[in-house]
Amino acid sequence: MELDFGPAVRDFRDEVRDWLADHLVGEFAENRGVGGPTDGAAWEVRLAWDRELSAGGWLGVGWPQEYGGRGLGLLEEIVFEYEYARVNAPYRATVNALDLLGPMLLKMGSETQKKRFLPPILAVEELWGQGFSEPGAGSDLASVRTRAERDGDEWVVSGQKVWTSFGIHADWVYVLTRTDPQSARHKGLSLLLVPTDQPGVEIRPIRNLAGQDEFAEIFLSDARTGADMVVGEVGQGWRTAMATLGIERGTTLLPQQLTFEREAEALIDLARERGALDDPMLRRRIVDAWISVRIMRTTNLRTIAELTAGRTPGAQATTAKLYASTRHQQLGQLATELAGPAGQIVGEDYALDRRQRSFLLALAETIYGGSSEIQRNIIGEQVLGLPKEPRP
Repeated sequence: MELDFGPAVRDFRDEVRDWLADHLVGEFAENRGVGGPTDGAAWEVRLAWDRELSAGGWLGVGWPQEYGGRGLGLLEEIVFEYEYARVNAPYRATVNALDLLGPMLLKMGSETQKKRFLPPILAVEELWGQGFSEPGAGSDLASVRTRAERDGDEWVVSGQKVWTSFGIHADWVYVLTRTDPQSARHKGLSLLLVPTDQPGVEIRPIRNLAGQDEFAEIFLSDARTGADMVVGEVGQGWRTAMATLGIERGTTLLPQQLTFEREAEALIDLARERGALDDPMLRRRIVDAWISVRIMRTTNLRTIAELTAGRTPGAQATTAKLYASTRHQQLGQLATELAGPAGQIVGEDYALDRRQRSFLLALAETIYGGSSEIQRNIIGEQVLGLPKEPRP
């Protein structure tokens, strides 16, 4: 896939390409494409790569210079993400802070919070985890039961969070909690920044189907954080959380979509190798998979065009997550079938190849970031104008 974003950013594009060619070498090159939003593979190598990016000034390309960024525009951010994905560089270990918390602080944080937290994020000195989901509040995030009470100059937080990506590495977590005990649903919530290095925080890894522990559950037992660690207004945490989840959807989907294209191309190569293209039924499924990743490309380009034009993305941004997650699962299933018995054989100590890891990790894609059921409700109610689903 080749895209030309126009003459205005060609010099910047060339700068990105030259830097990546010079620095994506050695163990970094050996780990091209390693990792993902639910894949903690080669963690230390990816962390070292993030520090290499930081030293080159490539983290926070669009963040203001006073916080350590380059102060460039959205188009430059998109160009960087595209070129980064094009060379299949390792998935960034600090993505939680770079793609979610950092932009949210820039949009809704206080000046003190920005100066305190943004530079260490870009310097890869502090790692972050997200404390949103709970055992009884996953896709229905408004049902959170974690509570925080004000005690002088501090908040005291108690509750349980789950499915925190890379939580075992987090120095801080941003926690959606109920600060008004009389409130219900979307009201009375606040977003707090909580340090993990204290007696009231216990982080336990969750091992997934791929044998990795990038997910974690977090237990908060009278954990404490400063009164000034509220992002946005007290009681307005739902609005802050939604702003976090909605940030830069177009730029974060582009690398994922390029990964899916590579997997589709590998699928076609595997089909040729196995002679599967002679089977009309399999050939039809392979062509359908090839078409699906092209649809993802078109959808993402439409979203990017609206973002760069200063418009809020339309319905395609809402449907992109649902489509990409379900079609990626189908792509992985087909690749596993084509691999035959070899696709079911693992290495020593349950070592998986990339195809197996992608297939297993894709099973969670229709859950995290909003389950497919919730996505269909949103599309039905907010895009198609259908009646809202009855609530108990």
